[in-house]
Amino acid sequence: MTSVARVAVAHADRMVVKVGSSSLTDKPTGLATDRLDALVEAISARRLSGRQVVLVSSGAIAAGLAPLRLRRRPRDLATQQAAASVGQSLLVHAYALSFARYGLTVGQVLLTAEDLIRRSHYRNAQRNLERLLDLGVVPIVNENDAVATAEIRFGDNDRLAALVAHVLHADALVLLSDVDGLYDGDPRRPGAQLVPQVAGADDLAGVQAGRSGSGVGTGGMASKVDAATVATSAGVHVVLASAPNAAAAMAGAQVGTWFTPTGRRLPTRLLWLKHASTPHGRLTLDAGAVAAVVERRLSLLSVGVTAVEGEFEAGDPVDVCDPAGHAVARGLVAYAADELPPLLGRATHDLSDRYRREVIHRDDLVLL
Repeated sequence: MTSVARVAVAHADRMVVKVGSSSLTDKPTGLATDRLDALVEAISARRLSGRQVVLVSSGAIAAGLAPLRLRRRPRDLATQQAAASVGQSLLVHAYALSFARYGLTVGQVLLTAEDLIRRSHYRNAQRNLERLLDLGVVPIVNENDAVATAEIRFGDNDRLAALVAHVLHADALVLLSDVDGLYDGDPRRPGAQLVPQVAGADDLAGVQAGRSGSGVGTGGMASKVDAATVATSAGVHVVLASAPNAAAAMAGAQVGTWFTPTGRRLPTRLLWLKHASTPHGRLTLDAGAVAAVVERRLSLLSVGVTAVEGEFEAGDPVDVCDPAGHAVARGLVAYAADELPPLLGRATHDLSDRYRREVIHRDDLVLL
């Protein structure tokens, strides 16, 4: 039965559905077609009802293990890329055949983190996905593991799905897993209780979400909670449920864990900066500068910076910390790490013209 609280999910005109490797594969034989077909049936029913669905699917590397006679997910990047190259075609082919049973066409969209970081790339990805949806196609999105490196990868498709939901202004995000929701402890142990609703950070207090995933995937419950936080902070409803409950989750039924929206949509660049970027260093501020950045939302000037840590170039993300070392904001720094030490504590009018720009402009700052 659909609850009043989940009506927004049930009525979502545009939904992103993410499924993990462990829900699609049958070790050691690769893809489990019965699981894949069951998921496709649920998505097709929603699509044929007139609503749009984007599928973010893991499984390329896992699907490539058996053809390459690999017994487990490789640890080295080159072999991961090779497995993804082999497995991605098998994965999309399986989806194409399954969706064709319902008269639906699929389109493959492979993304790296850079595609949602750089504005020109982000706009291209957005236009492609929007046009596919306009044409009645079911886009199947995956991280481009065949070319992604450790420096530019999302790390798991949960976060990718959250960013795609934001980019496409989706109304809802459904995260499908091999666990039927978020628990307050290890669900394999007696006494662990399902958390039916998360309305904010307070509801996560005491919840233990591990980062270790299955032997064929990269995610864990923590990555799903992180993804839910990203999406809900942008105004997107999120449901975390097990893959067999896909149809019920999309229909707004009382399954899994529902994460309610906590904020409004941020510009995509700032959403990435807050939730998906990796800081390359830290800037420590005095109390006055912290107040200026956090309370008055001003740009960060050199006079308020007391210390610099890390190695970074101009344009890299860095954490902005208070005197106690707590990160209060993150921003794109305008100077390289080796340029900043001579500028620390100095007023802008005391600097040469070359160094009179802000250390971090307020448009490139996001509060944590």
